[in-house]
Amino acid sequence: MKVEDVQALGQRIRGEIGKAVIGQEETVGLMLVALLASGHILLEGPPGTAKTFLAQCFARTIGLEFGRIQFTPDLMPGDILGANLFNFQTSSFTLTRGPIFTELLLADEINRTPPKTQAALLEAMQEHSVTIDGETHPLGARFMVVATQNPIEQQGVYPLPEAQLDRFLFKQTVAYPSIEEERRIIAGHGARLGAQKPEDWQVEPQADAATLDAAIRAVSGVRLVDEVIDYILALIRATREVADLESGASPRSGAMLAAAARAHAALDGRDYVIPDDVKTLAPAILRHRVILSPAAEIDGRRAEEVIAAMIERIEAPR
Repeated sequence: MKVEDVQALGQRIRGEIGKAVIGQEETVGLMLVALLASGHILLEGPPGTAKTFLAQCFARTIGLEFGRIQFTPDLMPGDILGANLFNFQTSSFTLTRGPIFTELLLADEINRTPPKTQAALLEAMQEHSVTIDGETHPLGARFMVVATQNPIEQQGVYPLPEAQLDRFLFKQTVAYPSIEEERRIIAGHGARLGAQKPEDWQVEPQADAATLDAAIRAVSGVRLVDEVIDYILALIRATREVADLESGASPRSGAMLAAAARAHAALDGRDYVIPDDVKTLAPAILRHRVILSPAAEIDGRRAEEVIAAMIERIEAPR
């Protein structure tokens, strides 16, 4: 597969999702980048902004097995991973697989469960495997987590630990739609009663496992020159030197940004990365990896503002 084919695939997926989900083009673009960069994405926004429905439509268009976990305060790690249960007929233990054994996992309202349960996803997100009673079970190379959460200031939520956040390639803020988009939502979705499924909107698969594997291989061949690598390095290291940030981005962030920039370039039909790829993706990659200083919090600063100012300050290669 060539990068032109990757671009065409992305356009078809966007078109299919657009049948059911109005707006959210930027979010769909980031989900595509995450898919092709073998990353995960965290969607944060108020209830009712189609985060769950978007994940369902995305899973259908790319032809992956879809699983969903509704995170609640009483959810336990075993409810996610599964357990070895004793079979009295065979006098042996049999693995009962949890919902994490899928290809695209929707972790719905992930911040409504305590950190102990959130940690059950750490190994799966990093190594695409889970360990149950000392035995490691693979999840597959295409395993992807799409997590949703409500804003942290809402009631009944737990902040995600830094180690958990660092495993997400992107954190995307899902905002309310524009007035024209909301009018289209009311006109289109308001005529349908009950829970809606992607099939109700004729959303059809546009890829299969072989197609996705070929697209990922094409992305890995996208060129990344030294000047762009140095630009990525400058952005990552700058987060550790900004006075308004108490903690900066990890080295893993730079590698993730490079992989995402390759995917972004391929989706744009290019076999080489340009600085604009990096600049476009940097806010979504960095916003959940930095911690504001106490002084910045007192002043009412937001991480997004600090990152945006930092990106503008660092000169991109020409």
